[in-house]
Parts: sequence; C-alpha cells; structure tokens
Amino acid sequence: MHQVKVTYYLEVLSSWCHYAEPVWTSLQERYHGKVEFEWKLALMLPGDFPVSQAQCDWFYRRSGPISQQPQMLSSGWFDAKLKGNYEAANLVAEAGRDFGFTDDRLRRFLTTSALRDGRKIGEPDTAVSLVAQKFKLNTSKLRAAAESKAVRQRVEASTTAFHAHKINQRPAFIITDTIGDKAVFSGLGKIEPLVATIDSMLADCTAYASFSAHFGPIPAK
Repeated sequence: MHQVKVTYYLEVLSSWCHYAEPVWTSLQERYHGKVEFEWKLALMLPGDFPVSQAQCDWFYRRSGPISQQPQMLSSGWFDAKLKGNYEAANLVAEAGRDFGFTDDRLRRFLTTSALRDGRKIGEPDTAVSLVAQKFKLNTSKLRAAAESKAVRQRVEASTTAFHAHKINQRPAFIITDTIGDKAVFSGLGKIEPLVATIDSMLADCTAYASFSAHFGPIPAK
C-alpha cells in the first residue's frame, strides 16, 4: 500500500487539463513505485463550454500564451447543436477502462483528437469510431459500454466526488496520505507546488512509521 495517493480530476475536452498533462506524466515518472496515481472524470456543465466557435478561439488565444503553448488549440470540435452537452467523449473515455485502458492513453487520444485535430468527439458516433479504430476495439461493444448504466454511474459518481471537495476548476489534484492529510489543488497545473506537497507528505509518513517502529501503538491507558 502506498503512503501517498494523487487523484487527478479532469474533463476530456478541457484545454487546461490538456495543458496539465505533461505535469501529470512527470509526476508519475518521478514517483513511480512510491505514490499511487489515479485519474477520474469531472464533467463540466453545459454552461461551462464556449457558446460559439469564435468564443472558443478567443479562449484559446488567452490560455495558450498564459500557459506558454507552442501551438494554438483547434476549436473544430465545437458543435453548436449539442448546446454544451459533450458528455459522450467522457463516457467513451470511462468505458475504455472496461477494455483494460486504465492508463492515460485512450482518454488522451480523445482529447488530442478534439483539441489538436478538431474532431467532433462530442458526437457519440465520432468518439466511438475514432477510439475503436485507434485501439482495435469492437465498435459495437465499445458503444454498448459507453451507453451503459454502469459507466454513466461511474462518471456521475466521480463528478459528484469532485464537487464534494468544494471546487469547480479543472485540472484538480487531490493529494492524500495514510496519516490523514489532504491537499487540494484546483485549477493549478504547475509541477513545483505538487512536488513540494508530495515530498512533504512522504517525509511525514516516513517519520510516523519510524516513530511507530520505536514506540509502537498508542497505549490504551
């Protein structure tokens, strides 16, 4: 059992989550074997999405320079007729777990397909088709999983858990340890504060373990 766990809450179509992916990768590499890592989906509300492709482009012109991106994202994924309901892409990402894709590959592919290539993955047919072709999955089975009650319940549960932390910005990183500490980072995608927090928690857990080895459990009386 790991002493520290990092839970990453994301939305497949969030540009800020996309920008934070290198940080997520770096953390996993840096603490491989020492820290437990898990990603969970936190759906955005329809009102959180741009209302037009032009507005989406404006957001990308703002966020790109702020996060020092070398390439502007594509707004081609925007689909006015969906009216901000882009949950299909997230359901397909979650369904990927049922086919063994518990890592970052499948969900990142969906994000890249939209934000870099402009593919309209808000459409269930497009999201399922792209993933099935890329990862050689049965299209019918993937669609059935993405439309299943079980997958929807998992996504709804993780979204509820996200909001239970009293936060609304993604990416969000929740860092917990075995001695009861919890640190919440919402909307922050810089690696330095995350590393400092993880290192501090690991050190504290080691100190507690050392104390326990020397003095044992708390006396009953």
